[in-house]
Amino acid sequence: MRLRGRKGIRENLEQQQDLVVLDPREYKGKWSQIFGNDRPLHIELGMGKGQFISGMSFKHPDCNFVGMDMYDELIRRASEKVRNIWSGHDGENPANVRLALGNIESIEEFFAPGEVERIYLNFSDPWPKKKHGRRRLTHPRFLDKYRTLLNEEGEIHFKTDSRELFEFSLNSFAATGLQMDQISLNLHGEGINENHVMTEYESKFVGQGMPIYRCEVKVGESALRRYHEHKMDQF
Repeated sequence: MRLRGRKGIRENLEQQQDLVVLDPREYKGKWSQIFGNDRPLHIELGMGKGQFISGMSFKHPDCNFVGMDMYDELIRRASEKVRNIWSGHDGENPANVRLALGNIESIEEFFAPGEVERIYLNFSDPWPKKKHGRRRLTHPRFLDKYRTLLNEEGEIHFKTDSRELFEFSLNSFAATGLQMDQISLNLHGEGINENHVMTEYESKFVGQGMPIYRCEVKVGESALRRYHEHKMDQF
């Protein structure tokens, strides 16, 4: 993926220290300090243009959010989206969201073990060629990293338009012993699911009548306990 950014984009990002984190390594284990509180930390890996992370930060002020991408231009576009969605609301500032520039390959260098409560993987690159399977963000090598970063409440929420990636991911979750829940083969099949903040891709695909595949993965001990208790209550 190649993006043509505006001239002076890095300077633009450097001037947004209230929102943009250019070197997330500096905050490994210290994200509560940058937000000034100990609220749950939710991160989106590969946030694209930022529609999802913007909407989630506004909808859930009781959580802290970090959107991560490796392209300067996407960080810039996401910063505009965050500021736009927060503007006009009684002067409120997006205090519970940061946009971090970084390669997900090095995710363990940006967050400390147990520092994250939830990971969002939205419409990740499906890497359709079999030889590129290790690059998929739901490959077991990435799942092992996520398990380390997630705390006892930890979950992974995954959405895609690719049936092939979805099937690969379900197999990866199962192979690594992770518990899947809320599996959907057509998230918006009966109309827009208002409980979910949509990404740019999601809005486009739903408009074209394409199915959206989604599942939640319970990782942390407390998340797993609640899942099993809920299942028991259903019997």
